[in-house]
Amino acid sequence: MPIETWHIALGAVLLLVLFSLRIAQEYERAVIFRLGRMVGTRGPGLYLLIPWVERARVVDIRTNTLTLEPQETITRDSVTIRVNAVLWYKVRDPELCIVAVADFKSAIYQAALTTLRNLIGQHPLDELLRERDRINHALRDQIESSATA
Repeated sequence: MPIETWHIALGAVLLLVLFSLRIAQEYERAVIFRLGRMVGTRGPGLYLLIPWVERARVVDIRTNTLTLEPQETITRDSVTIRVNAVLWYKVRDPELCIVAVADFKSAIYQAALTTLRNLIGQHPLDELLRERDRINHALRDQIESSATA
């Protein structure tokens, strides 16, 4: 019994659909590029990509943590201190973090380190020890404002 043409066509269409199906988890968004141009964001759930034409970059939108390496920093009164820090970040705009920044995780890390060093350098040691909460809030505000800029 010979294979009819419509069997081959149906098989090709089914194979194309299988190559097109993608799944993004609840905490992921896929930034879609069609022939190199961003066309939008898809997910969560099942979505289709046009094979060989569209590409997806998946971004985790959960809150992520980074442990910053211990920093040796000089306070305003020229005292060298060592500071440990933990950074929390959450991606709010997946399209912007993929298109506008080459490596957004590294950019967040470096911005946090620079802001930490600068803020500590503006205060004397006794103020750093006495007003940790206020300085933590100022640090958070500066990092947030640089991330949205």
